Amino acid sequence: MNTFLRLAADSPSVPLSITWLLADIAEMKGRQELFTRQAPQKLKALRESATVASAVSSNRIEGVTIDGGRVGTVVFGKASLRDRNEEEVRGYREALSMIHARAGKLPLDAEVILELHRLSRGDIWDAGKLKDKDGDIIETYPDGGRRVRFKPVTAADTPARLAGLLKLYHETVNLPPLIALAAFNLDFLCVHPFRDGNGRVSRLLLLLELYRHGFEAGRYISVEKAIEDSKEQYYETLEASSQGWHQQAHDPWPYINYLLAVIKRVYKEFESRVESMRSPRGTKTQMLEAALKSLPDTFTLRELERSCPGVSRDWIRTSLRKFREQGLLASEGRGPGAKWVNKGITSL
Repeated sequence: MNTFLRLAADSPSVPLSITWLLADIAEMKGRQELFTRQAPQKLKALRESATVASAVSSNRIEGVTIDGGRVGTVVFGKASLRDRNEEEVRGYREALSMIHARAGKLPLDAEVILELHRLSRGDIWDAGKLKDKDGDIIETYPDGGRRVRFKPVTAADTPARLAGLLKLYHETVNLPPLIALAAFNLDFLCVHPFRDGNGRVSRLLLLLELYRHGFEAGRYISVEKAIEDSKEQYYETLEASSQGWHQQAHDPWPYINYLLAVIKRVYKEFESRVESMRSPRGTKTQMLEAALKSLPDTFTLRELERSCPGVSRDWIRTSLRKFREQGLLASEGRGPGAKWVNKGITSL
């Protein structure tokens, strides 16, 4: 809530860099319907790929990882889960499914926030419950040293502060929707309403509100993966914009700028992927390289095929062997379920 109060008190002019980002995103949103009509069947594969990337990346940002060979089973399968990490990844997918199915009907309120937390945290004692103890956000260095990165709102104040944030967000009409959404995201992370899982819930709420305002690219390209790919900048701008937050003396623009840049990158990739689907030349190579960049570092042939609709398995296998010979990929095992490890495709 403090970011909304800060912006209201200062009546700031929007920085020029933010204005440019908003204009670029608005232009891309205007082309959105045209792109989604191009190849509806092929876009289904993009949706599945984005779901996988989102569930894996959003958890991996928080240090929750799973065996790459189990990703498809965990995200889409019904098999028993092996451990707590797999439970959280599947729970995040269930939360995504709720948003994708009901985005236009889900209100952003305390009940929905608690439900998204319950789903994404899986079977743990405080899933869907606000924190009941105070706790600082601690950064641990490689050498074992530690420092307090931020002191969130106390547990006692959390219900009122969360209610106040929701009220201000819904009543704010003098800010562009994307700026208001980024401000909400920053304030939510500073309130830090849960013992654990705040980052993941913040990203789910980001998607929910993007869809509500008609920004649909996140259905096809993972916003969470884009954040993971720029994780250092994510933490740097979050820390920069949270300094002085309790006193309403903070500068929210670094973090707002970062989130808008992420949304723009997602739209650019979405347009690139759709263009590659309909381009008559170089389609398969472009699609394959884009898919390899979007998948987890460890993946299976089946997962890659889902991200490359219309491309034959034989052609994909030939290309994988070529990349392996170039040292860009490594393989473990045989057959469609064999694991492949990305060692350098992101640099292409």
